[in-house]
Formats: sequence, C-alpha cells, structure tokens
Amino acid sequence: MRPSLFLLSVATGIRIMYCKNDCLRDYQQEMKLRLFEEWELHRSVMVQMPTGTGKTHLLAAIVREFLCGSGSRVWIVAHRRELVEQIEETVSRYGMGREDGSVRVMSIQWLSRNRKIVNGQPDLIVIDEAHHALAETYRELWKSYPEARKLGMTATPCRLNRKGFTDLFDTLITSWSIAEFIGRGWLSSFDYVSIRANSREQRLIDSLKKRGADGDYQVKEMNAVLNRETGIRQLYESVRRYAAGKKGIVYAVSIAHARQIAAYYSLHGVESVAIDSRTPALERKELVEDFRRGKISVLVNVDIFSEGFDCPDVEFVQLARPTLSLAKYLQ
Repeated sequence: MRPSLFLLSVATGIRIMYCKNDCLRDYQQEMKLRLFEEWELHRSVMVQMPTGTGKTHLLAAIVREFLCGSGSRVWIVAHRRELVEQIEETVSRYGMGREDGSVRVMSIQWLSRNRKIVNGQPDLIVIDEAHHALAETYRELWKSYPEARKLGMTATPCRLNRKGFTDLFDTLITSWSIAEFIGRGWLSSFDYVSIRANSREQRLIDSLKKRGADGDYQVKEMNAVLNRETGIRQLYESVRRYAAGKKGIVYAVSIAHARQIAAYYSLHGVESVAIDSRTPALERKELVEDFRRGKISVLVNVDIFSEGFDCPDVEFVQLARPTLSLAKYLQ
C-alpha cells in the first residue's frame, strides 16, 4: 500500500508535507497529524505522551517529514549523552544520519559550550524530555534562534517548582491517558506494592526536612536516614517476595546507597550491579547489554535511567528513594 500524502499550508508561510507512515501506531499517527495542524497556528509546540509509548519514534518520523516538506536543518537536543546515543540510533532507522548534515543530535551541555562553532541555523529545534526546558541553557536557544520552530517532547509537562512552560511553548498536545494505553494493549498492566502509611519506613521518610535546589528531598539527608542495612534488607525482601526471578531496575538515593543495595542483593543470590554518573560510559553500555541479555538481573541506578531509557524486557521497577516530584515519580 502506498502512503497517503498531502500538504498542510502553514500560516507562517511554510508548507509541511504530511505523509501517513505505516511504521507508526495509530495513536502516533494521530499525534503527528495534530502537531502539523498546530504548526499552522503556532511556532512552538509541546507534545505529551506517557513513558513507554514511543515518543522517540514519533520524533524521528516528524523530523523526516519536516525535512521532506520545508526544512533543511534540524537540531535534536537532549539533556544526557545516553539519550543522545539512543536518539541517534532511532533516527538512523528512519534514514537520517550524521553524515548528511541535515540532522544533529546533541546534549544541551555540549551545545552550550560549542554553539558558536556549530554550522548554520536550525529550521527546527526538538527538545527531548522538554520538562527540562525551563533551564537557562535551553532558554538561550529561544533567544538565539527565534525563527526556528520548536518541538518539545515529554511524558511529564510539570515541574516541582510549579512553573509553567507558556513562555516557551505556545500550546500543549496531550495523548491518551496511561489507563487508556493499558486498556488498548499498548502498555502493560502492573501491580503496585507500597509501604504502609503508618510504617517505620514511612515515618523515616516523613522525618526528612531538608530540601535540595530542585525542591525535592535533599540527597545527603536521604542517604543518612535511608542508607542502612535494615532498610536495604527490607528492599531485598520485597523483591524476593514480589519479583523473584525477574529482571528489574532499582532507583537509589545516592551512589553509596546504590552500591550497598547491589552488594546486598548479589550476596543473597540476585545478580546486581550499580550504575551511576561515575561509571565509565563504555562500562555502563556493557552492563546495560548484560542486563538485556539476562546476565545481570538487577540494575541499581542513581538518576541514570530516570528518563528515556529504552529496555522493553524490564519486569519490575523498585523505587528505593522517595520523591516529592510528580515528574520524577511518573518517569
């Protein structure tokens, strides 16, 4: 079947080609069409889709059609180098690579340091995990490239400080709810197990008074209160009881906490490794591959897999750290 194809006239004077892509799921097709319709009215659009629903594939399809229709250069900006590699891999599946120069995938840190040496002006800037876009490093892109279209992709268009995004994005497009995705078979249903409201663990969490720069619990205080053998033993018992023999990811408070958890789990027969910002990139990649192949049962991480990590065979997630952030919790 040949793809259906038509042109959308855009109020700002450009014409964007919309082509039905049979590689996309129905809801991704719907979101893409809605985006192109919004681009008739607005230059900067934020798109919200739940974690696990294929935002990166949608992003790649949008970029390819933008280049076919009206643009010649697209920048895709992420906030971590791991996400850069993952996006590059997905974009390459859609026939776009570094070699042709039309699409560049960069971390915001690299771009901030090297913007003066990056050739050309972007026609479209795509912000991955766009709830980070309130940072000044992102705002500079709006100031420096006011004529470029902006597309923000996120599962969680919210911030702990309650600041909105209306000064950056003109409109928000939301997809189905998580319940709808589960009901239609696109996301897995899940069982949720939590500590009791009046438990010792909850009282320890309630005792946390200090806040970090982001408004969430302070890491140093969390580590002092929660990085103890009694707490780690209870985390292990939860895995043993509810997820025995399954592959999973644990979200720890700190590097020390992650390493303690991984050591305790491994000592008790659950092959586990800790991954954090100090883990060399090559080693981190090898550990993730070992996890995918089943050589490792549990990855204990500190803010490494909180956003954008793509590994469909994860069977359980354990939150070993409390958070006040709705965005972090949903991610």
